[in-house]
Amino acid sequence: MQWLKAADYRRTPWKNGGGVTAEIAVFPAAAGLDDFGWRLSMAAVAADGPFSTFPSIDRTLTVLSGRLALNGHPLGPKDPPFAFDGDMAVDASLMDGPVTDLNVMTRQGHFCHHVERRTLRAGETMAAKGGPLFAIALVAGVAGLGQWDTLALSQDDVVIVCAGGPALLVRIWAT
Repeated sequence: MQWLKAADYRRTPWKNGGGVTAEIAVFPAAAGLDDFGWRLSMAAVAADGPFSTFPSIDRTLTVLSGRLALNGHPLGPKDPPFAFDGDMAVDASLMDGPVTDLNVMTRQGHFCHHVERRTLRAGETMAAKGGPLFAIALVAGVAGLGQWDTLALSQDDVVIVCAGGPALLVRIWAT
């Protein structure tokens, strides 16, 4: 189990050069944008424009703050995660100023993922089964984390949540 602090996420340029992403976790470790099996990252979107394309990648975008329209589909912090094919041309339009989002990507034919908004309960047990589990705190204090920090559980880890609250759970498994 690891506590990944948002302040320590590795910053890398977007594939299309339009901004910077904060990489939470990637497999294999230190993989680049063209050779990862899976990747979790956060991005600050400050201007309208196209998303980078990622052939053979399944993507899920979750808005953490602000409001954004993807190909006209509005998304905000209370909306469910939005899944799409990395080959798809996606144009983003800001609706109320800058946006912070979580992007989960998995290589088709190798990995799958599921992203879920949940309110964790104190005393709840979380277990990684069949692959890694990531819990991203949406507010400070959830599971003892800071806002947007991540608790990363490996395949056999089990943890009891010490303090509840809103979080994103990301499960990844091999196909």
